[in-house]
Amino acid sequence: MACVAAGAQLIHLHPRAPDGRESLEPDLVDRVVQHVRNACGVPVGVSTGEWIEPDPDRRIALVRQWTAPDFASVNLCETGAPDLMRVLLGAGIGVEAGVWSPADADTLATSGVAEAVIRVLVEVVNAPAERAESTAREIDQALDEYPFHRPRLHHGEGEATWEVLEQAVRLGRDIRIGLEDTLHLRDGRQAAGNQELVAAAKALLDGS
Repeated sequence: MACVAAGAQLIHLHPRAPDGRESLEPDLVDRVVQHVRNACGVPVGVSTGEWIEPDPDRRIALVRQWTAPDFASVNLCETGAPDLMRVLLGAGIGVEAGVWSPADADTLATSGVAEAVIRVLVEVVNAPAERAESTAREIDQALDEYPFHRPRLHHGEGEATWEVLEQAVRLGRDIRIGLEDTLHLRDGRQAAGNQELVAAAKALLDGS
């Protein structure tokens, strides 16, 4: 709720079981999404990362039972990504296509569902700050080679976070921020939490 008050228009989260581990279990995912959406009044999406469930068949079986998420992120570099996207779309759940590299853009293009995703995530992970902007541009250029035109949301991780966001704002892209991406504000200070990060990103969008 604090993040929405600070300007967030969507929520991306990773439901966790009582033992603290991330989970794709349908009862848990649906319950968490419904609770957060009711409290915040904005669309709520979740992750489908293979680190949560490494077995692609089991991951699809779990996701197939979801009913509550408004959208889910699918990393194109992970095994079974196109099949997982089709399962989500068949369930009426929007898909964010996570593109980490030019190769992922190729995978999306040949997935058969590129035009059906709600947005493409241009994600800069494991890149140093000095390579952040160029990495995002390389991904953008790879996506530009194909005829599908879906909205793009840029975000980075670690030291790449703010460089990616600043370039995204210049390009007129959507952006995302949270403790999943960075623990720090643009000036290097540790953020008090997601709310402060969202407020800082909103200020960046507003040019203040």
